[in-house]
Amino acid sequence: MENHGAVDSAAAVRHARFGKLPERIRFEEMVEEKQASAHDPARDAYNPEASWTSFSCVAADLGL
Repeated sequence: MENHGAVDSAAAVRHARFGKLPERIRFEEMVEEKQASAHDPARDAYNPEASWTSFSCVAADLGL
């Protein structure tokens, strides 16, 4: 029975040091809903003249 007292005292020390677990957070409290901003479809349109700017080219990086 001496071991049982040691377990209780260890639990008491642990509870005094760490206290209790934080309260659970509901999923609804973690989600934030915002109104979408106005979207400009021309911004996402394909532009063949400027398409080369989004790719990396080793020859161009080396100035060849």
